[in-house]
Amino acid sequence: MLETRSLSYVDGPVSIPADNHFLLKHVKRIQICDTDEWIENHKVLLFWQVKPVVHVFQLSEDGPGEEPSEDDTLSSFNEWALPAKEFDGLWESLLYEVGLKQRLLRYAASTLLFTERGVDPCLVSWNRYSMCQLVEVNAHSLFSKWFSESGKLVANLFQKIQEMVEEESNLVFVLIDEVESLAAARQAAISGSEPSDSIRVVNALLTQMDKLKAWPNVIILTTSNITTAIDIAFVDRADIKAYVGLGPPTLQARYEILRSCIQELFRVGILASPQGGDLPSILSYSTLKEKLHCPEAAEPHTLHLSELLHQGAEQCEGLSGRSLRKLPFLAHASFPNPSCYDATSFMHTLVHTARRELLESRG
Repeated sequence: MLETRSLSYVDGPVSIPADNHFLLKHVKRIQICDTDEWIENHKVLLFWQVKPVVHVFQLSEDGPGEEPSEDDTLSSFNEWALPAKEFDGLWESLLYEVGLKQRLLRYAASTLLFTERGVDPCLVSWNRYSMCQLVEVNAHSLFSKWFSESGKLVANLFQKIQEMVEEESNLVFVLIDEVESLAAARQAAISGSEPSDSIRVVNALLTQMDKLKAWPNVIILTTSNITTAIDIAFVDRADIKAYVGLGPPTLQARYEILRSCIQELFRVGILASPQGGDLPSILSYSTLKEKLHCPEAAEPHTLHLSELLHQGAEQCEGLSGRSLRKLPFLAHASFPNPSCYDATSFMHTLVHTARRELLESRG
């Protein structure tokens, strides 16, 4: 369907043909993702330049499962069956420098491939697994008020994780956010600036991680904003260390963040096209750049809305991603009647709201 209907590819949803009853009945959404690495100098990716790789999946709606701690106050980890409904769309909403997301995916793929000898590199490694799980560790639940108990809690947690990975058809991702709370540098404890029990926690964590290395179907992911506080022995055990420098979003990132918000307002009916009929589609950043050089090839109203959004993105230089995602709500709150608004008027209000927020952020 994609090869017969599309002349070019850009990230974003693909409308399901009204005459394809099979797709209308069985498919909820079609999305093109991760074309950025193939596009240089903001050119459009033509259909003959690449062969689409189609992944079909069904979202799990079971929600997170919790593993209570020994005192039943905090869960030691949350567990999701992947792909989970809660995470649908999050990957597309993350906007970084070109190629970063693909690099992270390749890291994961290479990690899996290198655990087994003789695996055909043309195979997608996680297709060998019938089930995927995400385990999010609650690091704060692993500290006890009783001396030496924290190390035992860490060991018990990893024992439960090992029971999951012993099922060879199960691919397990273990996520430890703010890992410095578990893997704090032991030198600080030796010098007396940290509780001595933290040494036992780090020792237990390193021991359990070494045990999991024997299993090819588990990947441990950790994040930290304070890399200097992490024990060097833990850092040495990491196969991949990637620093993501997150400055203010670029113009393209700001445009795409605002574009995703506006598209959602169109979808739920908060914004309406003044011309009626089908809802307009805001052009992607790369497509807009192309259409500006050849405006007669674009639908006038869609091009006008995209240009207004581009003006708003230009006004937002210096705002964070979180602030950008708040802008459509703040612009909507500026209207006296919170019902359905004309898209063009909303875009003008969005530009004025962006200017006001930027002035307020600068004091």
